Amino acid sequence: MTLPTAIARLNAADPEFARHLDHLLSWESVSDDAVNQRVLDIIKAVRERGDAALVEFTQRFDGVQATTIDDLILDRARLELALTRITPAQRQALETAAERVRVYHERQKQDSWQYTEADGTVLGQKVTPLDRAGLYVPGGKASYPSSVLMNALPAKVAGVPEVVMVVPTPRGEINELVLAAACIAGVDRVFTLGGAQAIAALAYGTESVPPVDKIVGPGNIYVATAKRHVFGQVGIDMIAGPSEILVVCDGQTDPDWIAMDLFSQAEHDEDAQAILVSPDAAFLDQVAASIERLLPTLERAEIAEKSINGRGALIQVRDMQQAIEVANRIAPEHLELSVADPQAWLPQIRHAGAIFMGRHTSEALGDYCAGPNHVLPTSGTARFSSPLGVYDFQKRSSIIFCSEAGASELGKTASVLARGESLTAHARSAEYRIRDARQGE
Repeated sequence: MTLPTAIARLNAADPEFARHLDHLLSWESVSDDAVNQRVLDIIKAVRERGDAALVEFTQRFDGVQATTIDDLILDRARLELALTRITPAQRQALETAAERVRVYHERQKQDSWQYTEADGTVLGQKVTPLDRAGLYVPGGKASYPSSVLMNALPAKVAGVPEVVMVVPTPRGEINELVLAAACIAGVDRVFTLGGAQAIAALAYGTESVPPVDKIVGPGNIYVATAKRHVFGQVGIDMIAGPSEILVVCDGQTDPDWIAMDLFSQAEHDEDAQAILVSPDAAFLDQVAASIERLLPTLERAEIAEKSINGRGALIQVRDMQQAIEVANRIAPEHLELSVADPQAWLPQIRHAGAIFMGRHTSEALGDYCAGPNHVLPTSGTARFSSPLGVYDFQKRSSIIFCSEAGASELGKTASVLARGESLTAHARSAEYRIRDARQGE
C-alpha cells in the first residue's frame, strides 16, 4: 500500500489559495447520459408494468430468484424475528440510539397555531403530517441500520401513519441489523427492492407497493438519478453527495484523535472528503504523521487512502478567526470545533450541517447515537439546507377566516392591488364583501 504522503497541503496566505480550495471542493454528481437513459427506462417500465417489472429488475440486477412480488415483501413478523437474531449488545445499542434520536426529534415538532385580530379575523397555520413516507436503505454489504433510525424516527415523531421501507438484498443477502432497526423504529411495511425501480415504485405505486408522499434515504447514482426524475411527483429529502468532515483545531488536541476523525469519513468511499484547518503548522505536521502511521491499521485502508490522497487536505491559516472564515466558505456536512472554547466560536459559524463541539465530541457519535439526525446537507449545500428532521415530514396549511368587518376592510386593500395588476375578477370578488360598496348598490 502507498502511504498517504500525497495529502494536499494548502496555506491561506497563498495568493492562489481560493482557486486551490475551489478545485479541492469541486465534485460533480451529474449522471452521464447512459445512466440517465437507463433510469428513465426503468421508471417507465415500473409505471407501465408495475409488480411484474419490479420482479424482473430484482432478478436481473440483484440476482434474487423471486417469482412473484410476494417473494419481495417482509412482514412485521419477519422484522420481529430479526430482533431475536442479533446479539443482545446490538439490540441494546439500537434501542439506546433509537430512544436518543426520538427524544431529540420530539423537540422539533411544530404545532398548529392561530391568532384573532381585533375585528374578529382569524389567521393561523395548520400543521399536518404526511400520509405516507418512503425510506430507501442501501442493502447487502453496504448496510446502515443507523440510517434506518435516522430516517424513520423523525417521520414517526411527526405523526406519519405509514412508513414504507425499500431495501435491496443482492444475491439474497439480508442484514438482520437493518431489519431489527426497522422493527424498533416502527417501520410499517418492507419491500426487498433496490435501485431506480424501488424509487419508481415508491413514487408512482404498483399493485403492491403503495405510492408515498416523500422519499428519503441515500443510495447509489441510479437511486440519486431516479430521485431527481420523480421529484415533483413526490417530495425528496436531498441529492446527497460524498460524506465530508472539516475539523477546525487550535493545535492542542491529540493528533491521533484528529487523524482518526478524518478517517471516520474517508473510509466511507473514495470520493469522501476530510479536511483539517489549523493555525499551527507544527500540529499539521503531527497529524500528517499520525495519518501515515494509523492508515495501515484500518480495515478499509485502501478506500481511506484514496479519499485522503484524492480529496483530503491540511490547511494552514493565519489564526482561529481565519479558520472560521474558511469553515464558512466550505460549508461542510460535519464540522468539528476541536478547540478549547467552542462555545465562543459558535456564533460565528453560519454554514454547517452539524457542529461537533470540543475535543471529546467525535463526529462518529453523531452518526449513531448522539440524537441529532445524521442525514445532512453535503457539497456546500449547508449554505441553504438543513439536517433531515420532523419538519420534513410535516406540511403547513395557512388558515384565514375573515369576519364581516375584516373582509370589508381587507377588501379595500385587495381591490387596489388587484386592479393594479389588471385582475378585475380578483378585485370585484373582494369588493363584493366591502360593506360601503354593498350599501351603495
